[in-house]
Amino acid sequence: MEISHIKQEINITESLMTRINELISHYPADKRKSALLPVLHEVQDAHDNWLSIDLQNKVAEILEIQNIEVYEVVTFYTMFNQRPIGKYMFEFCQTSPCCQNGVEDLMDYTCEKLGVKVGEPTKDGNFEVRGVECLGACGYAPMMQLGDFYQEHLTKEKIDQLISDCKEGKITLHDK
Repeated sequence: MEISHIKQEINITESLMTRINELISHYPADKRKSALLPVLHEVQDAHDNWLSIDLQNKVAEILEIQNIEVYEVVTFYTMFNQRPIGKYMFEFCQTSPCCQNGVEDLMDYTCEKLGVKVGEPTKDGNFEVRGVECLGACGYAPMMQLGDFYQEHLTKEKIDQLISDCKEGKITLHDK
């Protein structure tokens, strides 16, 4: 994924900062960097599910670490988004068990249904399809993650139903 230079409003509210400080408190004072992953999740959730360079720099400032230490983590993990993404991100597992069970065909089918290519949001910004590394649910292949939830034993019919449910607002993305 390419790093985005799109401007993003940084909005570290009092409640978000309270949550960040609570997360930091779980680690020794001289190990603030240990809170990086949970802090990035909280900050991303509070900023339309993506992290601009400026926002990543703000996280580095809060944790008193170098900017590059944040960039290294954000660019490594697919769970962090470096540009605005579709509201409903269909993240298909692309490792061997899912591939052997047809996930690549299901990704192509989903892209065709939505009129997009992998990694490209729909024009309305509601959907995006992405391939990711192992999601740790090999026994349920082919599968994908949608928000915080796994969608397992996928078929074209299940994909159709998920798209329909998303369009109708029936899908919950987060377990919070």
